[in-house]
Formats: sequence, C-alpha cells, structure tokens
Amino acid sequence: MRRAVLATSGISALVIALLSLKPHQLPVPGGAPPPAVANPPAGASPGTTAGTGTYTGDPVATQYGTVQVAVTLSGGKITTVKVLRSPDANGHDRQISSYALPRLNQEAVAAQSAHIDAVSGASYTSQGYVQSLQSALDRAHA
Repeated sequence: MRRAVLATSGISALVIALLSLKPHQLPVPGGAPPPAVANPPAGASPGTTAGTGTYTGDPVATQYGTVQVAVTLSGGKITTVKVLRSPDANGHDRQISSYALPRLNQEAVAAQSAHIDAVSGASYTSQGYVQSLQSALDRAHA
C-alpha cells in the first residue's frame, strides 16, 4: 500500500512538472530571419522596385476545398492579401472560412511573410492559405 501511494504521488509530481513546462522556439540559424524583400533581379530597369504589384498564388487543394490567394506588395511589403478561392461546399465550410480567412489575412500583413500561425479549427484551410501565399510571394521575388 505504501509503495502504491509513493508511486502515485511521484507520477503525479512528474506529470505536473511536465505540464508546467512551456514550449520554446528554436533559434533561427544565422540570427534574424531573412528579409521579405529580395534584391532586384539582374536586368531589372533601375526605376522599378522589386516586389511591387499583385501576385496570384497557386490554388491549393485541401480536404475541404481549394484555397487560393493573391498578395499585393508595395516596395516589397505586403499591403493586402485577397482570398480568391476558399472552401465553400456547405454552410460549415463557409462559416469556417469567414472566421479564419480574415484572421489569416491580418497575420500575413503583420508578419510580412507566409510564416503565420494556423487558425484553430481551420487547420486545412490555414495550411492551404499559407501554401498559396508562399507561392505568390515566391513569384514576387523571382
């Protein structure tokens, strides 16, 4: 009986200690992440700014439908992200999209990149959004 009490209290203390740990972020090799703006490509005319314009991302098929975005850059900075396609097969899909996509747009503009957190409850839509956004940003910096 005494062993059972000791074992249970030891396990309980271990579980509490593990739950109290906070996740940490791994350091980025080389310091800060690279800037969102690439140098102008060779052969670009001197008066043009790299990463200015609207760039359409690839359509990304998710389990619940296709997600596609277009990003508008000004001077290499994300000014707006417009959702061109989103899951809308039924009312539940439309409800999730109407909740998640504005938040993803805000996060993308704030982060100035596609490195954003997924919206809880909209994992597939968030993943498709990030992939489409990254492909649009890749086109802008090509």
